[in-house]
Formats: sequence, C-alpha cells, structure tokens
Amino acid sequence: MSLGLGNKKAADDSSNVTPPENEKQDFGGQGYYNGFTPDTERQGGPRKMSRIDKPLSRSISGSVGGRRRSGDESPDSADITIGKQLELETGNAIQYRTCSWQKTAALLFSEYICLAIMSFPYSYSILGLVPGIILTIVQAAFVLYTSLIVWEFCIRHPEVKDVCDVGQMLLWNKRWAWWFTGVMFLLNNTFIQGFHCLVGAKYLNTMTNGGLCTVGFSAIMAVISWICSMPRTFDALSKLATLSAFFTFISVLLAAIFAGIEDHPGGATPETSWPALGKPLVYIIPVAGTTFVDGMNAFLNISYTFIGQITLPSFIAEMKEPRDFPKALWAVTIAEIIVFSLVGGIIYGYTGTNYNTAPAFGSLGNELYLKVSFSFMIPTLIFLGVLYASVSARFVFFRIFAGTRHLSNHTVVGWASWAGILAILWVFAFIIAEVIPFFSYLLSLMSALFDSFFGWIYWGIAYIRMRRADYGPGFWKNRGWRGWCGIILNVFIIIFGFFNLVAGTYASVDAILVGYQVGGFGGPFSCQSNGL
Repeated sequence: MSLGLGNKKAADDSSNVTPPENEKQDFGGQGYYNGFTPDTERQGGPRKMSRIDKPLSRSISGSVGGRRRSGDESPDSADITIGKQLELETGNAIQYRTCSWQKTAALLFSEYICLAIMSFPYSYSILGLVPGIILTIVQAAFVLYTSLIVWEFCIRHPEVKDVCDVGQMLLWNKRWAWWFTGVMFLLNNTFIQGFHCLVGAKYLNTMTNGGLCTVGFSAIMAVISWICSMPRTFDALSKLATLSAFFTFISVLLAAIFAGIEDHPGGATPETSWPALGKPLVYIIPVAGTTFVDGMNAFLNISYTFIGQITLPSFIAEMKEPRDFPKALWAVTIAEIIVFSLVGGIIYGYTGTNYNTAPAFGSLGNELYLKVSFSFMIPTLIFLGVLYASVSARFVFFRIFAGTRHLSNHTVVGWASWAGILAILWVFAFIIAEVIPFFSYLLSLMSALFDSFFGWIYWGIAYIRMRRADYGPGFWKNRGWRGWCGIILNVFIIIFGFFNLVAGTYASVDAILVGYQVGGFGGPFSCQSNGL
C-alpha cells in the first residue's frame, strides 16, 4: 500500500481503504513507500523507507478501532496501515483518525502560541537582545528539523500511537524503554498542567488583588480544566485550539502595544517598580557578570516554548492523511519566529532589564493595560493544560481499553474511566503547582528534565536508526556528503540533549534553591498572593 506524499490516490481515504493485494507493502520486509517524496536518490527510483524494527504488537492497529486482530495474523502483516486503521474505525461511535492538516495546525498553534511567549522578554534581558533573537531563530530551525524526523518516523510506523511507542521502538523494542518514556511523558505533561494551575492562580490573584488564598485559586483552575478536558478526540479539541491560539495572539500583541504607548514600565515589587531603578536599561549583548546559571535558565525558557515534539506522534496518529503534516508544521514555525521575536524584543525594549518580570505582563506600569492584556490569555491558560491532560489521558485510556468496545463507543465504563483518569492527572498537577510556585524557573526545570529527551536526544537516535535501516551500518559513507552532514548534525543533537539535561537541571535547581533562600517566592501550599 502506497503512502506517498506525491500520490494523492485514496490510500488513506476512508471511502477506499482496501488497496489491491499487489499494492500492499510488507511492513516487516523491504519496507518501500513508493512516491514518499518527489525527490529521488541519485540512482533513481523511489526513496527507500525501511522500518527500523518489527511492529510493537499484533493488536495495536486493531485497537485503534476498538477491535482485536485475529490471533493467527502475523505481526509483520501488511495490514498495519493507515488505510486499515480507517477501515477498522468505520461504524464506530468515536473515531480517532479524523483530523485534517488544518485541524492539526490549530492544535500546534494552541500548543506553541502560548503563555510561555511572555518569558521571552525575561530571556532577552539576560542574554541580550541580539543573542536572544539569534537563539530564537536557531532553536526554531532545530525544532523544525527534528519535528520532520518525528513525522518521517510516524509515516514509517503508522501503528505508533504516542511518543512512548516511539521511545520503545527507538531503543530496540526494549520494554524498559516504553516504561521509561511513559514515566517521562506523564511527568512532562502533568508538570505542564501544574504550570497552568499556577499561572491560572496568578491571573485570578491579579484580577482580584489577592481576593482568595492562592491554594484555592489553583484548585478552582484545576477543576475548570478537568471539566474542559472531557472531549475524547483531537478533532473536537481542535475547535477550542483555534480560539486559544487567536486570543493568545491578541493578548501578546496588546501587551507589546501597551508597553510602547504607556508612560513608564512597571516592576516586580513596590521596591523595584518605576522609577526606583532609573530609566529602562536595554542591552544588545549580555551584561558583564551574567552567570552561567542565569544564561542557561534564560536559554531553557526559549527552548521550552519551542519544543513540543512530545505531542507530535499523538497528533499524527489521529490525522486522516499524515503526509500533510509538514504543512501544519511550516505554518506554525514561521508564525513562532515572527511572534516570539517581535513580542520579546518590543516588550524588552520598552521595559528593560531592570523592570522585567516573568511573565512579562507584570512589566507593564499601567494596571489597566496589564489586566486587559492578561485577560485575553484566559483561553490558553485553560486550553493548553487541557491539551496535555488529554494527551496523557489518551495514553492511559488506550492501554487499559485496547481492543474493547469502551474505546470507541459511548459506554458508562468508558466515560467514567476517562473522567477518573483526568481527575487523577489534575490532582497531581495541582500538587505540583503548589510545591513549585514560580514561573520562569519551573519552565527551565521542565525544559531541562524532559525536553532534553523529547526535543533532542530521541530524534537524533531516530535519524540514525532510520538511515541505518535504509542504507546499512555505514550509511554516512554510502550517501556521500549528505550522509556525513546528517550523522554530524544528529550526533550533535544527541550530545546537546545530554548537555541540556545535566547543565540545565543543575542551573534550574540552583536558581530554585537561591530563590527559596532569598524569599523570592512563597513556600509550598502558601496562601500568599502570587499576582502581578
């Protein structure tokens, strides 16, 4: 069965999902995908697209449709295809492979055009404006490249449902790799949920001037997010994603405009507010005396905002035509570079290093401007946590109910279990928000611990394993300059990922410890207001 990008025949069309026998490909054999790309190798003919390993299980493609495959079918069977998955879903009340590339783009925009944009002025204040913008562009390029690797991997292995399946297959189908990736996956997503509980409480404290205990505001945010997490398909969530991305764009645009037209900037505390620290100071390069810890945390804030590859296999697994995924990816990458650089640079230019806060709404000196721009962020404060909760719940739910009618039909057991899984996730998110009650350092810690693997290490390994499967152990020699460039770049990606893990975790933890020592933020489960 052909999954070619250039071939628009109905291979993935639910109306014609059973190809002629002679068109089927052997997923455990040669693994060619004719027409995958318009480009051809120098020798001519279609690009070779071998699997790196056997399918993960016999039943995973059938599980998508809530049905188990016959036990006498080979795990190498050619029916582990997107077309077969669509066929198995026919007639189900809940269908998963329903997303177009436009809906997937909406999900990506909601994931990337988010509150973390408002940490860029802080990062530029530490790194300097020029290095900050350069790192923004370079980071975007690396994320685009590794995201295309993720996509290629998912095209080769359409039975994978999430990054945990990918992790197991990358690490030679070892079961410990699935558990390791699964734990990291759930922790990453739950930390992000906790981050949104924290910032939701920050917003409510800002609007009410500390009208309720911060713990109470965090709990309210967790309950609202739990309710909004109930839709079970990304197709349903994509409509909310569009609104989230739109209002986030309005929020950061207003913040940048307000920073330019207001009389003076604000400040983090009464003691450091205008005009206590003089005129805003803007640095083109890092100021003398900037420490490694400060610089690393600033870079990790940028890195965190860009890196979202952890969700990409989940999104691709619910696309009708995964070959269209790069359209969504290019659209969001171009938007990221423009929005992140402009918003970060403009707000930093008007508030300076001395009046900068994270999130940057607190840098605005006019209280009305601050509250108006922050209020447009409400949809993303809720939705992005909801998106990651849904990804995690789907991961757990699919493993519990694979091959049962509860997966793809409206049953009491299915819906009660879905709600229960989400409730557990949001309880843990609430606890994280109360134990680590700070903004920029939480971003840095998450980036160091999880993005090192899901943004860098895994995808360097994926490239090497795919090219080895296609061209043999010495693929970098066999492919000429392209092979050498590819191996050098991806070995660098792996090494840089481990550097981020070690150095980034050290810098984040050190900054957190210093913050507690100087009383820079309230303690765990504190009622102290964290409003801007």
